[in-house]
Amino acid sequence: MSGVMLMTVIQPAGRPGTMGGMDIRRALPADLPTVFGIYAREAREGHATFDHEPRPMELWEDKLAADDHFLVAEHEGAVVGYATSSPFRPKPAYRHTRETTVYVAPGQQGRGVGRALYDDLLTRLVGDGVHLVVAAVALPNPGSLALHRACGFEEVGVMREVGRKHDRWIDVVFLQKVLG
Repeated sequence: MSGVMLMTVIQPAGRPGTMGGMDIRRALPADLPTVFGIYAREAREGHATFDHEPRPMELWEDKLAADDHFLVAEHEGAVVGYATSSPFRPKPAYRHTRETTVYVAPGQQGRGVGRALYDDLLTRLVGDGVHLVVAAVALPNPGSLALHRACGFEEVGVMREVGRKHDRWIDVVFLQKVLG
């Protein structure tokens, strides 16, 4: 499952608890071990992804080579989160729709990382002529839902008990944002 996943509430920039001096930039090969680690933890311990095991490093390398919407948030020299977009579906009529994903490292949630990544990613997508972005959030995840609402996404539906992980059924809410 892809989509935007975040683990706790993200506060908009400028509020107490947000990080100053954060740099959002295109991911580099040197960032991949940290990105791999962030995702691996969620695959094994969380429910934001329906993967049970981490994706192989080769997948991350391929994504980096193929996608200019692979961003990282860096704070004090460390990668603290990442964001990507991918084609929504492989049919030509969907070419102006992208699916977005944001992950924030453990201990970095609630500090503006997710919002900073999303703001940059959405700006790049507008510049590339993307019309609509979609996201899927595994429930419960109040922080991710709050982030999406703050970024202008609207909920468009819930798939009940669509995934099973950690011995329980998980619902997924779908969200979208028209970029203009």
